[in-house]
Amino acid sequence: MTAPGPLIEASGFAGGYAPGEYAITGVEFSVAPGRLVAVLGPNGGGKTTLFRALLGELPVATGTIRCRGAVAYVPQTERARLDYPVSALDVALMGTYATVPWHRRIGAAERDAARSALDRVGLAEHAGRSFGELSGGQRQRVLIARALAQEAPILLLDEPLSGVDRPSEALILAVLDELRAEGRAVLIATHDITQAQAFDAVICLNRAQIAFGPPSAALHRETLERTYGAELVVVDGERAVVVDHHSH
Repeated sequence: MTAPGPLIEASGFAGGYAPGEYAITGVEFSVAPGRLVAVLGPNGGGKTTLFRALLGELPVATGTIRCRGAVAYVPQTERARLDYPVSALDVALMGTYATVPWHRRIGAAERDAARSALDRVGLAEHAGRSFGELSGGQRQRVLIARALAQEAPILLLDEPLSGVDRPSEALILAVLDELRAEGRAVLIATHDITQAQAFDAVICLNRAQIAFGPPSAALHRETLERTYGAELVVVDGERAVVVDHHSH
């Protein structure tokens, strides 16, 4: 799908929303094609800031952060508007807009791409249903379909498994494995430390990069304590969970 080499590279990166007030600092990592990377951190720790930097939306930045290819973003479903009169297919179709010249209408090729994306997330039979009437897990899968329709080599997912039902969780995890096999780079913001252990790499943030590397190297108790502080609960000296993380 892509030539060899990292799809994402950050070097000495710091960024924020006002001059001299960085939300994250010391960001150094690279992501090769075919890698799933968990982004861990507490509320306000910099996960959203990092995603905005990767999307080119951060107003203040130093150092470098580069993406080789288009970036597709999947927000949390709880942040999606539910009162717009749009179908699941309409939402998935939005992922194709950037590829269509302004002088041309959306055509059969774009509709086919949107339907194919819905099929990948198990929602082909719900294409005509109102987005707002779908369950939370189904809405999350529609938002992932919208990102898939963009055919971007880089995907950013903001807590895609938060609050979803088990069938949706299984389908989303299966799609993530497919994206890895296709050679895409996928960053997933999550608070689920157990889930992060199954990914290829982990970035730990708490207003600065605490760690980056494979889960076996990054998910030690000391690193997690530096990342989460009072939000971290250690069980049996080994297992760790995070509490009080409704927003970030």
